[in-house]
Amino acid sequence: MADPHKASHKFRHKTYFKLMKPDAAEAAGTGPWSVPDLCAAYNWPTNLAGGGVIAIVELGGGWVQSDISAFFQSIGQSAPQITDVSVDATKNNPNQSVGASDDPDIEVALDIEVAGTAYFAATGKAATIRVYWSQSIDTAVQKAAEDGCAVCSISWGADEALWGTSAVEAMESIAESATSMGMVVFGATGDNDSSDGGPTPANVDAPSSCPHVVACGGTNKTSATETVWNDNPGTTDGHGTGGGYSTVFPVQAFQIGAPPAPPDSQSGDGRMVPDVCADADPNTGYTIFVHGATEVIGGTSAVAPLYAGLFASFGAKLGFVTPKLWQNQGAFNDITQGSNGMYDAAPGPDACSGIGSPIGTKIAALFVAKS
Repeated sequence: MADPHKASHKFRHKTYFKLMKPDAAEAAGTGPWSVPDLCAAYNWPTNLAGGGVIAIVELGGGWVQSDISAFFQSIGQSAPQITDVSVDATKNNPNQSVGASDDPDIEVALDIEVAGTAYFAATGKAATIRVYWSQSIDTAVQKAAEDGCAVCSISWGADEALWGTSAVEAMESIAESATSMGMVVFGATGDNDSSDGGPTPANVDAPSSCPHVVACGGTNKTSATETVWNDNPGTTDGHGTGGGYSTVFPVQAFQIGAPPAPPDSQSGDGRMVPDVCADADPNTGYTIFVHGATEVIGGTSAVAPLYAGLFASFGAKLGFVTPKLWQNQGAFNDITQGSNGMYDAAPGPDACSGIGSPIGTKIAALFVAKS
């Protein structure tokens, strides 16, 4: 029987290519963001001490230095120092699926470039990134925590039903252990609306459903508005942010004001995801550099490294931060419009945008000691 944790047969990375041509997007005033501009739009802090090592979990694909160097040169930032760590036999292995719709190299480039940019924007310093290559998300997270990383970004996952209850519970045990060692863990909530690509209209993505993982959902952000990301309104299995209620983990007391699952949710009634959100729609996506060319990419996959880069800049190992985030909802932009199929945005927390998108300076004020 196959190992239920193994990546090769079920886990998906959470990236989507642009869904409109750049010139059309720009004409509509909703064009893609450069990552520094997006950080500025989210009121990123500056001149922070930094020092936190960023762990990124990757299950396949690879990166090349020429792409990373070209990207950071194009935005006027110093490229991060990147170290590859093979947890099992998996290694950095780029250029194996160029041109494929599910090319994992795109995920890897997105994770590194977004996390590195978010960190530099907050510190003015090059990030230190360790890429953990593994066929199992949990073992990669465990190794990153043991190595002393401050934050961990996970952009891979699958719906809870596909994992199975025991495997999701084992993932949570490792996430809880990692946070007890001081590492903040961020996970993408998926890009297939409320179904998460699962068998019913309402499923949530693991590991983001684990209570000790900060679940990162997605929005459509322009210079003027921000709404829930859903490119296929009226469906529960289109391109849009994941979110809903866990079938494995109960309601979490720290999720202050989270609405209960509706009685006809057709899925779980436990922990609500996401916790937080940020821009993820490919139509307002992230300009990155991969395979020698610029691409516009979206997906909740971009949100986890965005937050990871921010939290690594705070200069301290913070561990289980989620309760503090929920206690300080004023540090986030409340998203009140849009739907991910089964769940609608509303004032306050909701099951498609959590407590909202970042107001960087206010989040930093919660965790950075005043000098």
